[in-house]
Amino acid sequence: MVPNTWLFKAAFGACFSSLILFSGKASAQMSISPLVIEAKADRGQAQGIIAITNTSNTLSRVRVYAEPFTYSRDAGFQTLPANSPNNLTPYLQFSPRELTIKPGESRRVRLIGRLAPNLADGEYRAVVFNETLSESKDSAGNNVTLATRIGVTFYVRKGNLTPKLAVDNGSFNTRQKQIQLLVRNTGKATVRPSINWILRRGGSVVKTGKVDATAVVAESDRNLLFNYPGKENPAPGQYQLSGELVWSENDKKSKLPFNVNVTIPASTTTSEKK
Repeated sequence: MVPNTWLFKAAFGACFSSLILFSGKASAQMSISPLVIEAKADRGQAQGIIAITNTSNTLSRVRVYAEPFTYSRDAGFQTLPANSPNNLTPYLQFSPRELTIKPGESRRVRLIGRLAPNLADGEYRAVVFNETLSESKDSAGNNVTLATRIGVTFYVRKGNLTPKLAVDNGSFNTRQKQIQLLVRNTGKATVRPSINWILRRGGSVVKTGKVDATAVVAESDRNLLFNYPGKENPAPGQYQLSGELVWSENDKKSKLPFNVNVTIPASTTTSEKK
């Protein structure tokens, strides 16, 4: 079985949206593929392979470990305690756990999920962190060890599970100063919809755009941020936001149209002009 791949990026210390951000130094040190693995358990077992490549010109030391995770409505990616109900880590085996990779070389880490026979049908999740240790010097010339990590998300489904999406509403995120769409997934499987959207006011098209595929975890909801207004200064007032969610499930493409109202507050344009 060849697992489907989705997109996921990770950073040591701070996580945003469907991505975990990593520094330029971390990006330059190693690349990992795939960044997301999704597989259906066959006779209680599912597997995947991660390829780690040292793209730097120095030897890299990598430590591999796993944690349960989810995506919350507003905070995005979050690791969870070990007692979370969808935790894959008790059933997850991977090898090797520590690697030394020469410049330009690639190493593979094999992931195997062995679910207990009495485990209820459902989706079980883990993020497999690949942490690289590197030496650097601070402003005073002292040696400093830096730890940077990139995470690979591993989803294992037991049973015939499907997502079920609905759009609850649209709103304006005053902290991020961006339009957002609240998407609810009442299904038993995580899904990564992309969004094609059109913003109108009084029947006239103001802006069109696309939101890249973003994970909405099973039995949860999530505010998906649009890259708008950005540096633009839209007039305050009520707008009509329409479009469609687009995703693939078992090689079948699905679409969900939506049409919601969004109010852009006056304080947005005022703050931008100052």
